[in-house]
Amino acid sequence: MWWFQQGLCFLPVALVIWTAASFVFAYVTAVLLRHVDPLVPYISDTGTMAPERCVFGIMLDVSAFLGMATVYVRYKQVEALTTADEVTLHRDSLGMCVVANFQKTTLFSMHLVGAVLTFGVGALYIVVQTLISSKMQPHINSKSIYLIRLGVGVWTMSSIISMFISSVIMYSSLPGEDLPHKLHWTPGEVGYTAHIISTVSEWSLAFSFISFFLTYIRDFQKINLRAEVNLQSAHLYDCPHGGAAATRQHKREASESSPLLSGGI
Repeated sequence: MWWFQQGLCFLPVALVIWTAASFVFAYVTAVLLRHVDPLVPYISDTGTMAPERCVFGIMLDVSAFLGMATVYVRYKQVEALTTADEVTLHRDSLGMCVVANFQKTTLFSMHLVGAVLTFGVGALYIVVQTLISSKMQPHINSKSIYLIRLGVGVWTMSSIISMFISSVIMYSSLPGEDLPHKLHWTPGEVGYTAHIISTVSEWSLAFSFISFFLTYIRDFQKINLRAEVNLQSAHLYDCPHGGAAATRQHKREASESSPLLSGGI
């Protein structure tokens, strides 16, 4: 059995690969079509113009679904310790959907809300999971895993601070300019340095997020989930159909004639 076939470790792997592919595809397409500058544009800028924004939105929606699935599995794994992480990541995945489907040049306010949900709540999730890992080591997870998650958490917070400060400087140096619609920058113009620092910080922040999920691979190799169906009734009617006798007759006929129950196909 290959390592990615063990347990549910394919979930964080798929999340990381798919999300990184979303960023790379949008960037390459936007640069080739000259919709953005090649030198580190905002991730949001690479998904602003058609046709890349259409595929970018769909791909990030899939990433949001994989994110919710990954977090749910992690939540079930540490359910006995805390329940705070389940709510936070669902909001993070919701923010990713909002960012992908409300481009900043189309509806900047909604795009900003999605960015806050993604980056803010996502950073909070990383902090919570790092604290949980510190409580779980050394009996459940190793100290090295905790230190790696702590390092990724520091990386995330540093990127957020850098992006926030540089964005404030950029907007304050260009008062009155429509920056959400500014997709091309010229080296040497006012605010260019702050813009580059801000975009580099955003890319750094995005990859710190997906890097954090890589630390789940070993955890997920040792967990499996299964769904259990509990039937409340032998029929799907709102009220008894034909009485108890008909229900018993239906059960008897099903057990005698159903190919699935008898083992045939």
